[in-house]
Order: sequence, then C-alpha cells, then structure tokens
Amino acid sequence: MVIHWFRRDLRLIDNTALSAAFKTGLPVQPIFIFDSNILSKLRLKDDRRVTFIYKTLMGIDAQLRQRGGLLRIYHGTPTEVYEKLFREFQITAIFCNEDYEPYARERDKIIAAFCKKESAEFVAVKDHVVFAPHEVLKDDGTPYNVFTPYSRRWLTRFEENLPDFDITMSLRQLFTSADHSNPSLAEIGFEENTFVPPAAEVNEALIQNYEATRDLPALAGTSRLGLHLRFGTVSIRRLAREAHRLSPKFLAELIWREFYQMIIWYYPQTTMKPFREKYEKLKFPGSEGDFKKWTRAETGYPLVDAGMRELVETGFMHNRVRMVVASFLTKHLLCDWRWGEHFFAQHLLDFELASNIGGWQWSAGIGVDAAPYFRIFNPSEQQKKFDPQNEYINRWLGSNHFFGTEIEPMIEHKFARERCLQFFSQVK
Repeated sequence: MVIHWFRRDLRLIDNTALSAAFKTGLPVQPIFIFDSNILSKLRLKDDRRVTFIYKTLMGIDAQLRQRGGLLRIYHGTPTEVYEKLFREFQITAIFCNEDYEPYARERDKIIAAFCKKESAEFVAVKDHVVFAPHEVLKDDGTPYNVFTPYSRRWLTRFEENLPDFDITMSLRQLFTSADHSNPSLAEIGFEENTFVPPAAEVNEALIQNYEATRDLPALAGTSRLGLHLRFGTVSIRRLAREAHRLSPKFLAELIWREFYQMIIWYYPQTTMKPFREKYEKLKFPGSEGDFKKWTRAETGYPLVDAGMRELVETGFMHNRVRMVVASFLTKHLLCDWRWGEHFFAQHLLDFELASNIGGWQWSAGIGVDAAPYFRIFNPSEQQKKFDPQNEYINRWLGSNHFFGTEIEPMIEHKFARERCLQFFSQVK
C-alpha cells in the first residue's frame, strides 16, 4: 500500500498528492500526524487551531469511512509514527504535498532518508501554492527581492496557463484494514475550543467588491479564507482562478502570499533575522513593559487597542488594522519586531510563518521594501480614514470608550515619529 500524509492540505477535493497516490493503482491509506515537535510549542491548551484541525479531520474520516476506508490519526514525532507504520504494514511510498517552511523542509529530509532506508519512495508535490518558489525567478535564475516585478512575472505565467483544479472526489482503492482508534483531543493534550470558524466558501460577491471594502474593518469585507489557505481546506488553484476573474486586488493578495513563501524558501534565516542585513546591527530599545501594554490593548490609541482585543478574543485581526498595530509596536514603541511576530503566531488562526514574518518585517521597515523606514502610520489618522464612525472601535472597546473612560495615549505620535526616524538613521 501507499500512504497519503495529510499536512497543510486538509481536503479530499483537488488534492495533488492524494490524486498522485491513487494513480499508483495501489491501496491508499490516508494519515495525519499531530506532530509533537509543533504542538509542544503551543501555549494555549484550547488553541483554536488545534480544534479546527481536529474537527476537520473528523469530517475527512467520516467521508472516508462512507467509502470503506478510514483516516488514521497519530500523535508523536513523524519519525516515531513512521517507524511504527513501517513495522505494521508493507508500505511502498509516502505521498505528501510540499511545505516550504524551514522546520517542514528539515522534517521531510529526515522522512525521505527513512523511506530510502526502507526501500520506499518519498513523493512530495506542489499543492499549497500556484507556483513553487523556483518557478517564478528572474531571467538569471535568481529570486526576486522586490514584490512588483515578482508579481508581474507571476501574473504572466499564470495567464499563459491557468491552473486546473479537479472538483471530483476520486476516492478509489482506499486501503481497508482492522479499525483504528484515533486519539481524542484530550489524549493529545488539548481541550476543545468552542469557536466557530468561518466557512470555507469562495464568496464571489465579496471577492468582486474586495477593493472597495478591504480597508474598512467595521465591514465584513475580507474573505477570512486565510485560515483555510493555511490548512488547505480550500484549493489555492480554484481561489486564484476566481480572483483572476473577479478582482485583481484580491489576486494581488494571493501573489503576496506566494512571494513570501518564495522569500522564506531562499532566505530561511529571515525567520529570525532582518531580510536586509544592514539592519541586524539595530538593537530595538523598546521595553518589555511597553510591549505588555500593547498585548493588553492599553496603548491609548483606540484603533490599535481594538485590533488587539479582536485578535486575542477571536484569533482574527483585520488586515488594515494589522498594519497599524504592527507599525505602532515597532515604530512608535521601538519594540523588537520578533516580539510582535511571536505574539501573532500564538494567537492568529490564519498564522502562516512566511506571511507573518514577511508582514512584520515590512511593518518594521527591515524587510523586502525599497524605502521602508519612512512609513510610520499615524493611528489616529488611520482611525479617521478607515473607521470614521467608530463602528469597529465600539465593537471591541465598547461604546463608552468615547465618554471619558478611554486610556491616555502612551506616547505622542509626533514625538514617536521623530524618534523612529532618528533611530533608523543609524543605518540609512
């Protein structure tokens, strides 16, 4: 038999590796591993993402059982799990979809070496992106460091050959064996979170109106599909084709996602270091006390504080507000961008390492950007422009916020801006 290893591709429709596994003509056993190397780093025992993954897996298992198969779920390190599986079954190949993050690359090298030792194949294919990192490069074969020329090349390639997607669920020769007892959430060390995730639906009307509504946090004007792209519960190929048909601006956001996937592939050191090496010498002087106020939504800037409340309470934060919040931490408070990146990683439902790193470095002015350090958002002006009726702020801070109960701003914008420019001038 062959294994299909579910990772960031939690769907049965338009799943490249799953289709490739079935094309072998051999019985296919789908599995999922709750990787203890990853889970051990999660702080919250009721982490919303773990609940989302678990419930999604239960749905996949139910569909497989209707067709005479089942999903085997394991908890442990991938090496431990595969040692057990290879002892139990005659496995000729493991099929999975590629993952471009540093930990995933190292994990896959280990499992590929294990397969070789066991005389089995390890087959990883592209599925998580439209174009893999090596597929959109400069003419000389080097990676792009600037988004605009990358996006032009990406779009040209996309329009030359629009990606196909398979809307049929081809679950042919599923492997059948004795029943398998999947672990409960409690058995992997977590508790169920009661949140209700957004639907994994491509809303055509929303995408069509995306450019007009995307910057207004009071509206339901963004797709909230980031969570589903992160875990593969929607097909990026289908979404990109719909975006190309309906909204260039929405498609541009998908291209940004692939740009950051490319950056983290070629520059894995950016997970901890600035993309632009000259900024490595900068020592952000922001205090831990100021950082704590930011995490507790106590900055005194309503748009920043509302965003932080939304994040902690729901696992989401509106994209425009993310930029303001991140800019405030790194440029008003001069706190290390890695502190904010780590906090977002703990709380964001749609946390994706490449995009989170890229977004925080962009906000901090040390990433892939031509003239970054001048961009210092004024939180008050951003509020007036994008939440003029205070609807978003009232939703998260309460309508009494503007009647004498608000917190005094912890730092004055003009002073913070001048201090930030002086700070960055060290390496101009």
